[in-house]
Amino acid sequence: MVKRGGRAYFMISAVAQKYNIHPQTLRLYEREGLLKPSRTEGNTRLYSEDDLERLETILSLTRDLGVNLAGVEIILNMRTKIEAMQSEVNEFMEYVKHELSRGLGDWEQRLSTALVKSSPTDLVRTPKSADETIPNP
Repeated sequence: MVKRGGRAYFMISAVAQKYNIHPQTLRLYEREGLLKPSRTEGNTRLYSEDDLERLETILSLTRDLGVNLAGVEIILNMRTKIEAMQSEVNEFMEYVKHELSRGLGDWEQRLSTALVKSSPTDLVRTPKSADETIPNP
């Protein structure tokens, strides 16, 4: 284990031993673009905790579920896109919460400065009888 910037990194031999895989398998995963370990100045591969989590996912998909490497790549890419979309949804929800927290006071202010003053109930018409329908604009 190597410490850099307060984080732990593992050399290829330690990772291979820990997960009971051949170092060539790790190199293959890197060639296929599934793993991207950092490198030292001497070009030694260093695997971070994030790399190890990704490796565990890869091994789970290949060993337990029988997914080939092309399938693993697709799954990992979809997972990345889903995480990005979830982040966008969370950001949007925070925006909506913020806007809702501004409350009705803001709406009252908007209505009081509107060009045509009306109450919210004036904006909605209901039919007086079953035969009467609301015309389309």
